[in-house]
Amino acid sequence: MVSKWKRVFAHLITPDWLARRHFRPDVLDAIEKAIAESELEHRGEIRFAVESVIETRELLAGVTAHQRALDAFAQLGVWDTEENSGVLIFVQLVDRRVEIIVDRGIAAKVDQQEWDAICRKMEAAFARGDYAEGSIMAVRMAGEILRKHFPSYPRNPNELPDRPLLL
Repeated sequence: MVSKWKRVFAHLITPDWLARRHFRPDVLDAIEKAIAESELEHRGEIRFAVESVIETRELLAGVTAHQRALDAFAQLGVWDTEENSGVLIFVQLVDRRVEIIVDRGIAAKVDQQEWDAICRKMEAAFARGDYAEGSIMAVRMAGEILRKHFPSYPRNPNELPDRPLLL
C-alpha cells in the first residue's frame, strides 16, 4: 500500500499531460467505437472516464480512487437511465487504479466481484503498457455481462454519451 505522502507527492509531481499521454485521440476514438458497438447488443449504458491528477486538498483528506469514481458516477449522470442500467469504467491514472461503478438495476443482478475482475485485468493490461487494448477489453467484457442480464430490445435508446471523458 502506498503511503499517504507518497501518493500526494506522486500527484503533485505528475503533470496532467503526462498522465494522459496513453489516452490520445485515436485511443479515445477506439474506446468510443467499442462502447457504441457494445451498446447495440444490450440495454446498458457504458461511460468511460479517465482522471489524472487529484487535487491536493482531496488527497490530504484521504479521498480514494473509489470515492472519486462514485463522485464521477453522480456528476456524469450515469445513474440517470430509464432502467438504472448505467456503468462507469473509471480510470485513475496517477493512482493506477480502475473502478467500475454500476447503477442499482445492474447491481441487483451482477455481483461486484465480476466488475472487480474486469478492473484487475484492465490494470494488468495498463501495467504492460496496453492502454488501448486494456480499455477496449474492459468495455467488451462489461458488454458481455450486460448482454446476459440486459439484452437488447427493439427500443434501445442511447441515453448517455459514448465518448470517453478526460476529467
